[in-house]
Amino acid sequence: MPFPVERPRRLRATGPLRSLVAEHRLHPGELILPMFVREELTEPASITSMPGVVQHSRESLVKAAAEAVDAGVGGLMLFGVPAVRDARGSGADDPDGVLNVALRDVVEAVGDRTVVMADLCLDEFTDHGHCGVLDDAGAVDNDATLERYASMGLAQAAAGAKVLGLSGMMDGQVGYVRAALDGAGYSDVVLLAYAAKYASAFYGPFREAVDSQLKGDRRTYQQDSANGREALREVRLDVAEGADIVMVKPALPYLDVLAAVAREVDVPVWAYQVSGEYAMVEAAAANGWIDRERAITEALVSIKRAGAGAVLTYWAAEVARALG
Repeated sequence: MPFPVERPRRLRATGPLRSLVAEHRLHPGELILPMFVREELTEPASITSMPGVVQHSRESLVKAAAEAVDAGVGGLMLFGVPAVRDARGSGADDPDGVLNVALRDVVEAVGDRTVVMADLCLDEFTDHGHCGVLDDAGAVDNDATLERYASMGLAQAAAGAKVLGLSGMMDGQVGYVRAALDGAGYSDVVLLAYAAKYASAFYGPFREAVDSQLKGDRRTYQQDSANGREALREVRLDVAEGADIVMVKPALPYLDVLAAVAREVDVPVWAYQVSGEYAMVEAAAANGWIDRERAITEALVSIKRAGAGAVLTYWAAEVARALG
């Protein structure tokens, strides 16, 4: 029988050899930890759909942030959960609101050792749960929302955030917030555009994490899961408006989109491994159906392989510690 001319298996023979020829690998500095802080908590509160993830108190947030930075994570993305909400999300730009207070706390504690980021969206702060203000007919008013985003961005920049994550998917949001920041002297603040953010079922556990008040859905502003080319249009528009970094969210169900975006632009491309992706692995592992650590690594490497320069993941601190 003829022998094969090429033997690719030679390079898979041992663990050290596989490591030497690995095309992609994880690095702690490319992992970003999303963190939740809830107003009026005195101790961390578990999130049942996301085992191991908590809503932090003001004090526990600072402690956990320091531990994550000590582990080597590249950045921290903060989300606030207010005690009181209203139709316009007033707590979002209140200097004494939960998120802006948390930003100041974390910046003071670890701001010289990591990149402190803020979620810039109204959904956690509105009593209707949408990412913008509503018009008289109950629809999200795109242009009125931009004004709220600009005010929120200024408050977050004043609180010390170095990266603002524009996650609302409003048309023109990047350019509007960029102009507001530059006009107020915050030209060094980085804008991370959630440029390709899909209306996804994989956000389910996040709704618990932020105590979402949403009724209905966000399909009129987040992208349809059937569309790929549309994501490239969104990305091009955001880059033209001044986005410093673009994001694809969720990650695993949209690896094709992530790869296409990475080929399309010359700004950094990140991905968000969302709550549902996390919950699926944790639930399957808890039932003994998969190897938890291998599944986590495999999922993260797939996101890197598709083109993400950095990944937001709830496993960031754990993986960073494992990588040493």
